[in-house]
Amino acid sequence: MRCQYCNSTESKVIDSRPTEEGNSIRRRRECMGCGRRFTTYEKIELLPLMVVKRDGRREAFDVSKIKGDMLHACEKLPVSMQQIESMAARIEQAAYASMDGEIRSSRIGDMVMAELKALNDVAYVRFAAVYRKFTDLGTFMDELQKLVNESKAGQE
Repeated sequence: MRCQYCNSTESKVIDSRPTEEGNSIRRRRECMGCGRRFTTYEKIELLPLMVVKRDGRREAFDVSKIKGDMLHACEKLPVSMQQIESMAARIEQAAYASMDGEIRSSRIGDMVMAELKALNDVAYVRFAAVYRKFTDLGTFMDELQKLVNESKAGQE
């Protein structure tokens, strides 16, 4: 591993532990050249997963797009970056677990909606408004009414 400070390729591992999500290993290293410490992450190289879009196009799965959409939906809400990272990691794991090599964008959208619904109702409605392409107030109000009814049913 090349040192980010002096470019030396000689380093030793001081500490090694799995990340909270369990999908990578965090290694603390010490450079043998300059003595400075740095952190590296080791992750399994995943086979490419293709996302099949609504119009039939295919593109490579990119978890950063999911994180960006969730960040946008959670803007100005009491949702931490750690919560968003955890949700994105669960969605990524489920997408790769499909074992198909392809996943429909609608399936990913449904997973995002389920995660956001469990986390924050406002974030869920924000995401749903874009994802389900609400075009008028009626469809928006229908979705809100479903959410209210589910909330009432859960309280009884």
